Amino acid sequence: MGNTEMQPQQSHKPKRPDFKERLTWLWSEYSVIVAFLIIFIAASFMSPRFLDLTNQMNILMQVSIIGIIALGMTVVMLSGGIDLSVGSVLALVGVITVIALNATGSIVAAVLTAFIVGSFAGLLNGLMVAKGRIASFIATLGMMAAARSIALYIADGGSISGEVSGFTFIANSEILMIDYPIIIFLMMTVLVYLLMHKTRFGRYVYAIGSNEKAAMLSGIRVDRVKIGVYSLTGLLVSVAATIETSRLNSISSSSSGVSYELDAIAAVIIGGTRMTGGRGKIIGTFFGVLILGILNNMMNLMNVSPHLQGFVKGLIIIVAVVFQKRE
Repeated sequence: MGNTEMQPQQSHKPKRPDFKERLTWLWSEYSVIVAFLIIFIAASFMSPRFLDLTNQMNILMQVSIIGIIALGMTVVMLSGGIDLSVGSVLALVGVITVIALNATGSIVAAVLTAFIVGSFAGLLNGLMVAKGRIASFIATLGMMAAARSIALYIADGGSISGEVSGFTFIANSEILMIDYPIIIFLMMTVLVYLLMHKTRFGRYVYAIGSNEKAAMLSGIRVDRVKIGVYSLTGLLVSVAATIETSRLNSISSSSSGVSYELDAIAAVIIGGTRMTGGRGKIIGTFFGVLILGILNNMMNLMNVSPHLQGFVKGLIIIVAVVFQKRE
């Protein structure tokens, strides 16, 4: 028997990522948080009034309505769609909510009406996209025009004011210096985060956004999930509409909700959600909303013309998309 030499076994230890790889991973996963910290620190140096607690609460208050809408927009965009109707639906929901409030004298009935109308508008969007096979851009563009038109018709093109004084309590009360809209926004963020990252529905939305055909072949009821996505967005819009209507105890059929869809989409894109779907995080949208709020606040503190604020938002969206393309 010949002697066989024993070859030393090579250890297959996993290669530890080097510093550059770790930095790349950190940036790709948490770039929006890094951007938020940079902008926050820069803002604190640019204006001494920025760090005032009253100003910080004001920023959170200002972004609460757009933030709630942006949460719904995130879910839609994760599924590979888009919803351009959120601003118009908010106006429609607000108008019908005030009418229900004045007719019944019941705040509970008014809020339930808001939820029903918003969810129904979202359901119609979902049916057009899922069952009608209409591109989400076109379907929600149609809903945007229709909802605004109905709101204008009902309100005769003007504003409607509530006649029940207690309704303003929803948006104009606070707990320990924290306004109710801020608390509602934080609660909605937590609930949508749990829905998207801890439930089967959330996994299905990500799967559809990544590859709809593969999701269908794996047994996912794509149509049902899409209808659920748009209905959820409509429900979140109705929450935002209730806050906006309660804040001033009135709603304008012509100006309420105008350009809210652009602000929501901006926050979602800044937060790292891909336009093509399948990738993004609710926490990213949360920080994207805060970044927009800080930028708006800084421009106001520095007396930048409000006409230029849209230009800044547009520039930020373009930069965010460019960074996504480079990944």
